[in-house]
Amino acid sequence: MAPSRSPVLAVVTVLVLWLCGAPCTSARRSDVRVITDENWRELLEGEWMIEFYAPWCPACQNLQPEWESFAEWGEDLEVNVGKVDVTEQTGLSGRFIITALPTIYHCKDGEFRRYQGPRTKKDFINFISDKEWKSIEPVSSWFGPGSVLMSSMSALFQLSMYIRTCHNYFIDDLGLPVWGSYTVFAVATLLSGLLLGLCMIFLADCLCPSKRRRPQPYPSKKSLPGFSQPLKNTEEHEADENISEEEAKNGKAEKDFVQPNALRQRVVDPSQAPDQS
Repeated sequence: MAPSRSPVLAVVTVLVLWLCGAPCTSARRSDVRVITDENWRELLEGEWMIEFYAPWCPACQNLQPEWESFAEWGEDLEVNVGKVDVTEQTGLSGRFIITALPTIYHCKDGEFRRYQGPRTKKDFINFISDKEWKSIEPVSSWFGPGSVLMSSMSALFQLSMYIRTCHNYFIDDLGLPVWGSYTVFAVATLLSGLLLGLCMIFLADCLCPSKRRRPQPYPSKKSLPGFSQPLKNTEEHEADENISEEEAKNGKAEKDFVQPNALRQRVVDPSQAPDQS
């Protein structure tokens, strides 16, 4: 009996191992790296091919097999292959301004170029091996994912997603009506705008104070006599000179007027002397 059971046990063992090995083969590790808001700066070093997709997008679903096959060649081509789920990483979708799905970018040492060619494994391999990316103009540094402008855009996208999450929480969990949720956001917007305006006015007043508050430079009282004294002395001196000139003129005129009279008296006196005698 024992020899007859051994072949059966062997067959059962092979079937069990094959069934156990089948899920492991189908669930093998993917060569595509997942990029998030936390590790996206890894794209600034080395060469990358990044796909932006959404799980509900039919075109993205059709691209996945080709993208996975291309990722298997990443080690031979010395290129990293990654993907970004825009439904979960809203910050990255705003940082790269994703307006269509799927969107593919090529990254080389911090320079980003948008790939717009055919989307097959062979075309991806040729794009990297033949360096076809050199014929594409890179994205301007102003619109690069690391710029201040795109960082602000990323924060704006994250804020919009946060507002949407709060809106769903107010409606689904708290049971507020739609107009009630809008009212909450309207009041919050008014209060935040008022607070921001007050902060801006305070900063402007500290950095650029009003001219009315600046102390005006008035001359001190002690300095007034010092400035007025020379003017007064000058005016008195000029007045004295004018008076002296007038006196000199008047004196000369009186002298001229007196001298003829004296001569007349001298002439007249001798003639009057006999009459008096």
